[in-house]
Amino acid sequence: MEKVTYAPYDTADYLESEEDIAAYLDAVMEEGGDDPAYVAHALGAVARARNMTALAQEVGMSRVGLSKALSAEGNPTLATVLKVAKALGLKVLFEPDAAKGTG
Repeated sequence: MEKVTYAPYDTADYLESEEDIAAYLDAVMEEGGDDPAYVAHALGAVARARNMTALAQEVGMSRVGLSKALSAEGNPTLATVLKVAKALGLKVLFEPDAAKGTG
């Protein structure tokens, strides 16, 4: 029997539109928004989908530095996250958590 091989899965391959990116990041925040490494890894996937090199230049970092910061082992500063979001054309928003109630 012939061995079947598959290319490794990369979320970045499926983030084709701004709507895809927004839906993905919303899901990430819903699922694991309290885990900074999980969120950083997700931003890394978005950055790969949108040209990491160009994005790094726009936020004033090296490609390697940005890639490291947005990896699962990375720990980007809030300033980096905000710069990346802005460069990607995204807004970081805060809204009340309906599960916590209003008071």
